[in-house]
Amino acid sequence: MARSILGTNSGTQTLLRSPNPANTSKLSHQAVQALLRQKRSKKYMDVVTQLDAGGHLGGKQSIDSLMEAIREELPDITVDALPLGIVSKCYLGPPYEVHTLDLSGSIIHHYKVGEGLPHLMERARTLAVHPIYAFIEVYSTKLIAVSANGQTAFIES
Repeated sequence: MARSILGTNSGTQTLLRSPNPANTSKLSHQAVQALLRQKRSKKYMDVVTQLDAGGHLGGKQSIDSLMEAIREELPDITVDALPLGIVSKCYLGPPYEVHTLDLSGSIIHHYKVGEGLPHLMERARTLAVHPIYAFIEVYSTKLIAVSANGQTAFIES
């Protein structure tokens, strides 16, 4: 069973998943792919990687910071093209192996070794524990592995 650090916060969910009138322009598939392939900013990297280093203790404020960082990092991406969640190595120590951030529900879960992740997140587990990657962004049809320096590797699935 997953250990929930943060409960569902419908306010944060609305902030990420509701359409933003200023952000409803339709980009071509190629333009979206190009934006998603770009190197991630230091600010975005810091916000995401600090979630497991005590950042989760800030609760709603930490999640709100992450949601804002995603909107700033991918400003021209429509809601349906945003990541579903993020999977990364968990540094809480044994028995935990990885943690997930479900962006639709704004929930962080820590998973033990061998404990199954939700269907779309499980495919990112092996990459998430690899030392070269800081975290894996999970999309419905792809994974984007992000290294510690922000470089991205695009994996179609």
